[in-house]
Amino acid sequence: MPSTSEATPAAPSAEDPECLALTRTLRRRGVLVLSVFALLWAVAAASATGSATDVAPLAIEVTALLLTTAAIYLAYRENTTPSPRLVNLPARWARGVGIVNTVELVAVFAVIAASNAAGRPEAVPAGIALVVGLHFFPLARLYDQWQYRWTASLLTAVAIAGFVLVAAGLADGTVRLVVGLGSATVLWASSYHVALRG
Repeated sequence: MPSTSEATPAAPSAEDPECLALTRTLRRRGVLVLSVFALLWAVAAASATGSATDVAPLAIEVTALLLTTAAIYLAYRENTTPSPRLVNLPARWARGVGIVNTVELVAVFAVIAASNAAGRPEAVPAGIALVVGLHFFPLARLYDQWQYRWTASLLTAVAIAGFVLVAAGLADGTVRLVVGLGSATVLWASSYHVALRG
């Protein structure tokens, strides 16, 4: 198993400390990213439920913070049992991840610009959810995390539901609430699965 370089990996070995360390590092990093972005989606959803002094947005934000904190704690706690499945990374995986994330970022800005130019800003949450969902398909292979295929599929489903709501003429806040909470739930579920099951 390689370090974070792009060398062609050897077959993973449960006896290889470097392989164990890399597996743990990548999965911890994955939980951190998944749970933090789930928090951001939840905050976006909360903004659609009322003013900052209302109970509903505060309840969503507090719950989101607790769920995110718990996921990160589970991933980073000491003396955990090593994952029963070690990552088997493809050649040039780090370069591939960089390309995928760059394309995702460009696509997000393109979605925002196109939606605003078309006079449909309410489509922005669904468009972003779609971009984020699709980018998990290649990441599933690059990180050797099969769970990310479910993350991709479920986020894509949330995005489609959002577009349906936009087409039905529902208010911007309703779309943001549904897409935000749906995306947050998918990302939290993924982060907990990676943290607990590897």
